[in-house]
Amino acid sequence: MLRLLPFILVAVTAVVGARGQDKSAPPKQVYDCAAAVDSFFADEVWAKVALPKCLTCHSAGGDAEESKLVLRDPRKLQGPARDDAMRHNRAAFAKMAAAKHKDQSRLLLKVVGELDHGGEDVLPADSAGYRVLQTFVKRVNTPVAPGDLTKIDPKAPPFFAGVVMLDDARLLRRVTLSLAGRLPTDAERAAVGKDGLKALPGLMDKLMTEDAFYLRLREGFNDIFLTLGVDGNADQTVLSYDHFPNRHWYQKHDLTKAGDEKAQTQARYKLAADYRKSLLEEPLRLVEHIVRTDKPFTEVVTADYVMQSPYTARGYGTFDEVKGRFKNADDPFEFTPVKLKALVGRERDKSQNQDSATGFYPHAGVLGSFQYLTRYPTTETNRNRLRARMYYQHFLGVDVLELAARVSDAAAAQAKYAVPTMQAAECVVCHKTLDPVAGLFQDYWRFADRGVYGKRKGGWFTDMFPAGFEGEDLPAAERWRALQWLGDRTAKDPRFAVAMTEHAYFILTGRKSLLPPKDLDDPLYPAKRRAYAEQRREVERISAAMVGHGFNLKVAFKEWAQSPFYRADGLQTATADPARRAELDDVGLVRMLSPEQTERKVFAVFGERWGRLTEQTAMLYGGIDSQEVTERATDPSGAMGAIQRILSNDVACRHVPKDFSRPANERKLFPFVDPQTKPGTSAASDAAIRKQVVYLHERILGRADAADVDRTVKLFAGVVADAAGKKGIEGRETYHCRREDATIPADPHYTIRAWRAVVTYLLRRPEFLYE
Repeated sequence: MLRLLPFILVAVTAVVGARGQDKSAPPKQVYDCAAAVDSFFADEVWAKVALPKCLTCHSAGGDAEESKLVLRDPRKLQGPARDDAMRHNRAAFAKMAAAKHKDQSRLLLKVVGELDHGGEDVLPADSAGYRVLQTFVKRVNTPVAPGDLTKIDPKAPPFFAGVVMLDDARLLRRVTLSLAGRLPTDAERAAVGKDGLKALPGLMDKLMTEDAFYLRLREGFNDIFLTLGVDGNADQTVLSYDHFPNRHWYQKHDLTKAGDEKAQTQARYKLAADYRKSLLEEPLRLVEHIVRTDKPFTEVVTADYVMQSPYTARGYGTFDEVKGRFKNADDPFEFTPVKLKALVGRERDKSQNQDSATGFYPHAGVLGSFQYLTRYPTTETNRNRLRARMYYQHFLGVDVLELAARVSDAAAAQAKYAVPTMQAAECVVCHKTLDPVAGLFQDYWRFADRGVYGKRKGGWFTDMFPAGFEGEDLPAAERWRALQWLGDRTAKDPRFAVAMTEHAYFILTGRKSLLPPKDLDDPLYPAKRRAYAEQRREVERISAAMVGHGFNLKVAFKEWAQSPFYRADGLQTATADPARRAELDDVGLVRMLSPEQTERKVFAVFGERWGRLTEQTAMLYGGIDSQEVTERATDPSGAMGAIQRILSNDVACRHVPKDFSRPANERKLFPFVDPQTKPGTSAASDAAIRKQVVYLHERILGRADAADVDRTVKLFAGVVADAAGKKGIEGRETYHCRREDATIPADPHYTIRAWRAVVTYLLRRPEFLYE
């Protein structure tokens, strides 16, 4: 099922001007295209039945495009055209509802498979969807005033009623940690303290010029595109033998300056590793370049260039041409945009030579990059369908597999039809969308398991729908730039802006946007659908804002940061109402930080990374390798809990004693107490201890609620008291935590170790480990 967009949910109440009417036809308000689209049709008929069950076949290019019920897809339209499409759809449904066969509505007969319905029985007669259509038929044949068609539960609370929002200071902290991996500066805190939420967009503009933001951006888009997960050595798989004879340049690179033979061998290994890493990063660096330079984000599918570093330029054979653009020609991770020339093979086989009307490679942003094509390979049987599926998912936010959700008998279809994918209705519903886009990738076929240019011998498959996009065939003259042609249409498709807005939400929250609930008989369906509709409205609002600012992706991040969906912190009071719980199930940030984010947060608070959330440990902690593991774990496992305990012990052990070795005015953690500051010795000491606890809560957790502070003060006092009542306790920190560091002060009162217990406790709190 294609994702619903909020514009098909919002009721259109304005009645457009009158039109002529045939006196023999049913009443005008039944199915005139100018009639108002009532909320019942938008929210019930269209959202629950027509979109998931009817639109794919009953639309232009669909299997039932020649039937009497032909619908328009409003998601592909904008502005007034979108509203016109919804009015057309209501009119088409109303006309079918009003038409009779033996005193029964043709609409109700068709959906249960009667009257030779090509789609057979799409709704059982006892289903909730069928009951929705029954109600619609009754409304059509017993017209009521437009005002009666809008049903709003007067008892329904505002969607965010009872939800606690972050205050401005904590919101600022959440944004800076999430997008820049740092705590807010004093100047930023002062600005928010003075102007509140109004200050945030300006502060984010500055934040989004920092390198740390672009590291986070690349990391987030790799979670989406997974291009770092190209299998094998990148120079072998991304750059083809046929077209890039210099791809192994590092093997002969002069490294005599590195030293002796052993040093040269190590240097060559590093050279190769940096080269391969920079090669894989190119699509993500393109995303960075577009955002950093405030270019329209449509360039992610239309950019007529690639990003090259000094190392990858050598592999492409363009280094001599572009080396003057680099500040440091030996920096493997400095990138610049470069336009490649059309590919020419090194062998006599002319199929390796790329057709080009301009003499240049037809770049299409990430879509046409060798890394993307290699990450999603194809086979003789898959025929680029994986590439087409990922295109729809990444750039239009559509899971094409949902189009074929109906149960089918593959063996029966194979026996009945010569080409089931072009003839069997249950196959056509998906393949008529997927296969034309697959055909646009047809010239990247040589070594189909990689993104190597080369036409298929014998031509493209004739038992597939011809190359094109959404009912439009690819003109023969455009074949040489087929992916550019696709990118041009993608950039203009309203679903593209929505998908990019959803990507920004995913990067900020770690969660994908909600999908429409499917089970109409679920007692919680209304609540889940309300949650979906609320989020859809916000997605579209932010999408429109981004488009209105020249497709600047930074706008999406700024709008999401101010949105109640991002500011939500939790419920004011627990609710026993299951419907309300279902509505708010996805509200608020409750995901565990990724390994990379956890390391950055440790650095932000303590000034030094833990350094152990790498490689296999990172994978155990929910990380991805972009190959086999492609989705981050969101629910903690036993191994994750163990890692959290090790982290809290280790970080506290490393930093608490070290911080006390510094002068008070240089300490990051303990500016208000000394090892001699004991609880219960004086009012001043107790006040200093409480002030210190508040400071630690604010620094580590970002909040200092009175009740939490009281518990932490008691923890500190309790640890000191326990130690005071025992004999033979060492007067210094444990060896593991001081490591013979002579600057670590003595701990005769056990206060340093008590503070270590406090920091350990705070590092295990959800406020630190989760977002």
